[in-house]
Amino acid sequence: MLEIFVVVIVPALVVVAAVSDLMTMTIPNRLVLALLAAFAVAAPLSGMSLQDFATHIGAGLAVLALGVALFAPGWIGGGDAKLAAALALWLGFEPLLAWIVLFGFLGGGLTLAVLWARSNPLPARLTGVDWIARLHDARSGVPYGIALSAGALTLWTDTSWFAGLS
Repeated sequence: MLEIFVVVIVPALVVVAAVSDLMTMTIPNRLVLALLAAFAVAAPLSGMSLQDFATHIGAGLAVLALGVALFAPGWIGGGDAKLAAALALWLGFEPLLAWIVLFGFLGGGLTLAVLWARSNPLPARLTGVDWIARLHDARSGVPYGIALSAGALTLWTDTSWFAGLS
């Protein structure tokens, strides 16, 4: 049962969050809640100790606090802050710094690509595609959930979750 969460459910939820952010510039609360619920089920199935459980909770709360601090002045979106906290809950403290550096680089590249695309006229055949027009609009943000998700998925198989699989 744990394998289903680790190999299928969590990666699928992370991919859906990234695609949702790309296409709608939102990360639905239900996706974040599904990640939290999946953790609540998978942690006991994994035999995670109470101390490890507490450190995973701590990682999620620390990233949530940072996310709220970055959301307050409008530097990131609320969905990004919530998704980052849910992903940190799953990752725990061990790969947290590597994940932050990785999504920072990925997010920087994504931001530069979006800014470059916005500096060029949108081809007429794409103006009727809502999500592309929204992404091209300079008043829109950058769908940073893509970078958060890509960073988490890149490190996913190196986490302790995979060490427990047989």
